[in-house]
Amino acid sequence: MSDSVTNLMKPTTVLVDEDSLDTGADLKIGNQHSPLFAVIRDKLRERILSGEFRPGARLVEGKLSTEMAVSRIPVREALRALAAEGLVTLEPRRGASVAVLSDDLAYDMVEVRATLEGLNAKLAAQRRDDDTIARLKGILDDGNDAVTREDMEKCRELNAMFHETLATVAGNVVLTDLMRSLRDRTALVFAPSNMRRVRENWADHAQILNAVIAGNGELASLLATQHVHNAARAYTEARSEA
Repeated sequence: MSDSVTNLMKPTTVLVDEDSLDTGADLKIGNQHSPLFAVIRDKLRERILSGEFRPGARLVEGKLSTEMAVSRIPVREALRALAAEGLVTLEPRRGASVAVLSDDLAYDMVEVRATLEGLNAKLAAQRRDDDTIARLKGILDDGNDAVTREDMEKCRELNAMFHETLATVAGNVVLTDLMRSLRDRTALVFAPSNMRRVRENWADHAQILNAVIAGNGELASLLATQHVHNAARAYTEARSEA
């Protein structure tokens, strides 16, 4: 066998500079391997819901692409996706800005969401099972821990998990799809603006879950409906104080 063929068959050792594998580094988005469109969308959604970008604030493609170390194309795609969710408004020649909900539209969406959440909780009480109830209890415990730590981001994540899991108990696919779509559109209204409201949120969740566990559909429905109106009232108060 020739020397050239023999050399090709030998295993190759690759040396890696360990200093380059700093897993603790806060990498820029452009250096991550997740789909840029999805990563940017999620980051921007988080910044909007946290209040960093206030309603009406402009979202300039060039500035955002520089901050995130990406090109403008995935930023533009992310903004279009957020516009479809109702979080961003796109206007010709003006570009993107954080959506501003009119009082009438906000009221209409709250009215519909309150009705759907009430129905969802009622069905969950009627169709509850031990495994899903255990998951809901775990989410509730984690939520209370996050409240104690005043971790707003974790509270938002667990809040979404609580409502999604409650929907799986209800077991109505059409209702779940409708509520998921409406939650996206009403995210600005229901994003807690302070820790006081976050604590109230989780107290509401505990009451709803207790009613579901007890199999009391009417009470679960009433509490879930009131939960939506409590969040809407907090949104109105926050706007009047701004």
